[in-house]
Amino acid sequence: MHFHFTPVGSPWLNQIETWFSVITRQSIRRGSFSSVKVLVRQIRDYIEQWNANPKPFEWTATAGEILAKVQLVHTER
Repeated sequence: MHFHFTPVGSPWLNQIETWFSVITRQSIRRGSFSSVKVLVRQIRDYIEQWNANPKPFEWTATAGEILAKVQLVHTER
């Protein structure tokens, strides 16, 4: 097991955070769920659709841009 430090204020470095953001925006936010069971079904349906046509996350920033943001976080402390 390896632990990796993710600086405070930069969850964009963690790809699972990106995925949770996508599912929240595309499936959960502004939804109306009559019960937890309905919400869970919505999430599972979304995951099934995602897995049927998966698309990898692609970094759109250069390594230099990413490192500059990390440096910015370190200087704000």
